[in-house]
Amino acid sequence: MIPDLIPSTPDCEITTTRVFNVPRELAFAAWANPDHLSNWWGPAGFTNTFNEFDFREGGKWNFIMHGPDQGNYANECEFIKIEKPASIAWKRFTKPLFLGAVTFEEVAPDKTEIVFKQIFSSADECNKVKAFAGDKNEENFDRLEQELGKMKG
Repeated sequence: MIPDLIPSTPDCEITTTRVFNVPRELAFAAWANPDHLSNWWGPAGFTNTFNEFDFREGGKWNFIMHGPDQGNYANECEFIKIEKPASIAWKRFTKPLFLGAVTFEEVAPDKTEIVFKQIFSSADECNKVKAFAGDKNEENFDRLEQELGKMKG
């Protein structure tokens, strides 16, 4: 499991949790399939250009997030753990540096709890992002909810 893979303390992580009204496999697919992930990844108003998405342990995920402010934000990541359909973890090589971990837990038929953690090397690094990341992660989950609605049909 991801928590065993990436030990952390609460002052070094940002956690966003939400229950989605979809089966666990569908929730996992929204993160594992670049055609879906590129539609919703990032806060409101952002779009993505995926240059590389090699969804396997050791595979690279390189993309540009295009902000509503016309900014372009390069992202370089590597998948470090994938347990279908339970969890995904990746290491980010562009600032802000963190390990990303997401878990998918079936809490009822057609209901999945998704827990997304950003794990930083220190409380200082975490605090630099914490002020705005919570709201932006919620926007990201709002966009995920819309994408899951389309996927569900």
